[in-house]
Amino acid sequence: MFRLLVILSLLPGISASRPDSLVYARLDSMITEYTLALRTEDTPVKCREVDFMISSCSDSAARSHIAIKLYSNYVDSPVMGEEEVAIHIYDKWFATGEVKMNSETDLLNARIFADFNRNSLIGMDAPVLEMENLTGARERVPVKGKTCLLYFYDVSCPSCSTQTILLPYALSEVDFDIEFIAIYTGADRKAWETYCSEKLQFDNPHIRVHHLWDPEIETDYQRMYSILSTPRLFMVEPQGSIIGRRLSAESLGQLLIYAGAIQNLYDKYLK
Repeated sequence: MFRLLVILSLLPGISASRPDSLVYARLDSMITEYTLALRTEDTPVKCREVDFMISSCSDSAARSHIAIKLYSNYVDSPVMGEEEVAIHIYDKWFATGEVKMNSETDLLNARIFADFNRNSLIGMDAPVLEMENLTGARERVPVKGKTCLLYFYDVSCPSCSTQTILLPYALSEVDFDIEFIAIYTGADRKAWETYCSEKLQFDNPHIRVHHLWDPEIETDYQRMYSILSTPRLFMVEPQGSIIGRRLSAESLGQLLIYAGAIQNLYDKYLK
């Protein structure tokens, strides 16, 4: 709270008629420090705090600057789940017109970000997709009652190639069943079939791989799971809630311990 009071004390010195770059730079630094201090709080607390900070500023130019800075911090946050705060800021302040962004292009980009992320946030029910497998049969994912990893990739994506190599190692010690749903985002069937036969091979018998694709994007998976680029990795617990998004092979460790505990409880009491 002390940091917030210091931030608010700067606001009278900022106005559209005197845009002091040094004041703005100091303000930005304090806002960033304050968002970092909030990281241990849950999402509703973060949303209340950013609302209070934005609403406490009576000058429109300063309010816009603060809202944009907060939005930027949460859009670019490395912390899984904080994008929900960015969506809240867009919905409450930018989409309603109460606060202006720098340009119509920035507003459009913010709307796209919100629309492509709001369906797959932490704690939400994972959108159900029905896609075609290698034999042409249809499969519905995620698989009910199982821990699922949904891995969206493209065969021509360098970052995907790296993750594809690392994932078998990251999952090599898993001692509970995981449905690994590998979803190809391209439209080249031959390239996909070759990739499936040569890549994503797991020695761990607890990992069951599903190779799926939707070349016509009939499932709207891009919007449902925010697939604007690849790779994208999600974890879904047995009852269908998303417990991990924007994951990488390197970040799976602690989440796998948590997922294993959830799967164990599900198998004992809810199966």
